[in-house]
Amino acid sequence: MTIMPIPIRSLLALFCCLGTLLAASSANAAREPIEADHIVAVVGNEVITYYELRTRLDSALKQLQKQGTPLPPQDVLERQMLERLIMDRIQLQYAAENGMRVDDAQLDQAIGRIAASNKLTVQQFRQALDRDGIEYAKFREEIRNELTTVRLREREVDSKLVISDGEIDNYLANQAANGGGEEYQLAHILLRAPESASPEQLQKLRLRGEQALKRARAGENFAELTAAFSDAPDALQGGNLGWRPLDRLPQLYAETAARLEPDTVSDLLRSSAGFHIVKLVAKRGGSAPASVQQTRARHILIRVNEVMSETEARRKLENVRERIANGVDFAEQARLYSQDGSAAKGGELGWLNPGDTVPEFERAMTALKPGELSPVVQSPFGMHLIEVLERRERDVSAERQRAVARQAIRDRKLDEAYQDWLRQMRDRAYVENRLQEQ
Repeated sequence: MTIMPIPIRSLLALFCCLGTLLAASSANAAREPIEADHIVAVVGNEVITYYELRTRLDSALKQLQKQGTPLPPQDVLERQMLERLIMDRIQLQYAAENGMRVDDAQLDQAIGRIAASNKLTVQQFRQALDRDGIEYAKFREEIRNELTTVRLREREVDSKLVISDGEIDNYLANQAANGGGEEYQLAHILLRAPESASPEQLQKLRLRGEQALKRARAGENFAELTAAFSDAPDALQGGNLGWRPLDRLPQLYAETAARLEPDTVSDLLRSSAGFHIVKLVAKRGGSAPASVQQTRARHILIRVNEVMSETEARRKLENVRERIANGVDFAEQARLYSQDGSAAKGGELGWLNPGDTVPEFERAMTALKPGELSPVVQSPFGMHLIEVLERRERDVSAERQRAVARQAIRDRKLDEAYQDWLRQMRDRAYVENRLQEQ
């Protein structure tokens, strides 16, 4: 049986950003017009204006104030926010160059899920946006961009990670020493170094990192320092990595967290990505489940590529779904149309454990009852139809332990891989930062 690789982040993360997107649009509607707009950065063949920067910054300021975070100086926040805008623009340009675009049908589905999560119909949701002075067309494009960025990461980073059997064997051999089920809540500061940084650049970064570390150890608010110093995407969220066991942290962070006491910070750490400061916020115990629910399922996969667009793949599968709903045999359609190794077996994937498939696939599969056929589901691999055949409870077995180990290793490596990919994208892009010149 072929098990699909597991990207750690999914489109679900997008919907957690709804408050930020609403705040950004509200800020845009509420602000006074800027008297004299000007260009603050050039990214490829596009520009970022001061108006765009201030609009996004207003949103961030509202969030920081809501969290009770002391605010860094305005010039520091402007620099941090501009770097985030630059990175967003680089990724969207790369996605466009590679033919990645979220079409209107997929966008409508995403907005429908956002409305449903707020217990509203789409029409009620639009009316709520109107009452808040939020332009619906602009909101749609923000959601489209968020979806595009998530899918780009899944395709370029998540789906390309390879976990070897040797890594799993080593993980299982050392599992007893990996924290005994404890979870760690970390916050971090990243000072990203260019891929071919000169000794002078590295020394400048090191001095900046030592300044941040000195202030952290003097008791200054870590979230404020993160907003002021960090180059990580989570800088304006306090650098919070959430609760994770040691085995799901990047190795450098895991080794450091194991030595820290709660509410203490690390030394200045060096990696290929740059310099890091890690704070252990808290620590708690945990335990592994004694049994898991397994699902026996089958699917039909149509891959999306240069020849087959997302819209065409979705339309093709919807036609297949209609035939199956009208009585055509699922296995027959899978053998005719599915584009993965399960086609010869009528789409059979065998017994699947939680975490064995990509999050989009697993969420859709979990929502189905035995014998039920899913709507068309999109994942980083393409478009799927899924049918659940049966379910059962099973004790954790050696096979399950290896699946858990694979996911833990993947989680650990993903953050490092994503940061390396972002750094490479930033280094290759043409960027002219005019804010620094003013």
